[in-house]
Amino acid sequence: MFRLLFLVLALAGCAPLPPSPADLEAKRFEFVPGKAVIYVVRDYPDISREAATVMLDDNMMGSTYPGTYFRWVVEPGRHQIRGFAGDAGSMTIDVAPDRMYFIQQSYSRGFTGFGHSFFRPIPEPYGRGAVARAELVGGR
Repeated sequence: MFRLLFLVLALAGCAPLPPSPADLEAKRFEFVPGKAVIYVVRDYPDISREAATVMLDDNMMGSTYPGTYFRWVVEPGRHQIRGFAGDAGSMTIDVAPDRMYFIQQSYSRGFTGFGHSFFRPIPEPYGRGAVARAELVGGR
């Protein structure tokens, strides 16, 4: 009897949480008039399971983990996406109004002990699929 109860409780703890309202809204992939939308997605699995802190221009945006993503609404123009502190990974992107951009982030820890983010643009169909499988950073 106790084994059955333990098994039921253990399996109940493994149930995935439902998507948050913010996550569901971000996955509608809606444009914002006069602005650009940037998705930065980190696939699961990734090279590393560690957190990777990401900056947009000079603002710390938070940390990604495998299977998470950001959605940023930005002004048109040039923006820099980069890692934080010892993470030298970076990418500059020019964005236009009423457009959507998908950036894939991968992260690994090198021999120096510092992690390194790799950012690359990805096609919209692939980006939408990756975001659909991921969870919004800070969405809960």
